[in-house]
Amino acid sequence: MANTKRFSGILTPNITPVDARGNIDEDKLRGYVDWLIDHGVDGLYPNGSTGEFVRFTPEERRRIVTIVVDQTRGRIPVLAGAAEANANETIAACNAYGDMGVQAVAIVAPFYYRLGSEAVYQYFREIANAVRVDVTLYNIPLFASPIPVEVVVRLANDCPRVVGIKDSSGDVPNMMRMIAAIRPMRDDFTFLTGWDASLAVMLIAGADGGTNATSGVVPELTRALHRSVVAGQIEEAMRLQYQLIPIFDAMISLGEFPEGFRAGTRARGWDLGPGRMPISDDQREKIRAMQSHIDGLVAAVTPSLNQN
Repeated sequence: MANTKRFSGILTPNITPVDARGNIDEDKLRGYVDWLIDHGVDGLYPNGSTGEFVRFTPEERRRIVTIVVDQTRGRIPVLAGAAEANANETIAACNAYGDMGVQAVAIVAPFYYRLGSEAVYQYFREIANAVRVDVTLYNIPLFASPIPVEVVVRLANDCPRVVGIKDSSGDVPNMMRMIAAIRPMRDDFTFLTGWDASLAVMLIAGADGGTNATSGVVPELTRALHRSVVAGQIEEAMRLQYQLIPIFDAMISLGEFPEGFRAGTRARGWDLGPGRMPISDDQREKIRAMQSHIDGLVAAVTPSLNQN
């Protein structure tokens, strides 16, 4: 049976730390998980886009979730990215993560092949009817087949295991259309935004929370923004949103995603390694040149947040 409690707040799609040889750095991952929890995140989202899930093997992805669930120790929920290359492997990953104790899994629409809406619906329906863990849809048209509003509505109506959506399109009207269509029939359905630049607006429009890469760098800021909306302090939420946008813009524009967010964590004292994507000397120089700018943006907001 699907859960009746919605996810809420800010769930961090955490970066996956790697050591000098490119292997998962378990000790650093455990320390980073504790740091994020201590700084107020409401949940963790391993194996997301920020965690570079496609650059790790299926076995490594399972190890990442095992470490995060173990280190979290039930303090906050874990929403694990479970997308694999096909439906059968995705089902196996979903069930493996469910057995590990995650609250739900997130599945991106089929990637590489661009599919139509009916194919996307059938893909998620097959998975949802076969798994023993709750499923959230992950709409990220930048990297995968889009999940149209009408498909989300159909899945919410037809599949009790589908309990929410993470939408990283930044499309506010589409989010509002989904909420308007689904909330009356599924009060348990969670709406999360993955586009940091519209976090406040999405929350004001009725989203339950966000899965935001910047929360892995400035968790105090994204938490304060969410809490301001919950408290009805809209002017304060928008003030914080305008602080968040330049940080997000700087990090997302730097080199190959998510190198900018790795630079952001270095600004907070966490060197989580170079990531799995080979980069050139010119790219490294660009990262070094941009690091001081990101350091300054992060340093400008964290002191005031730490006083709250």
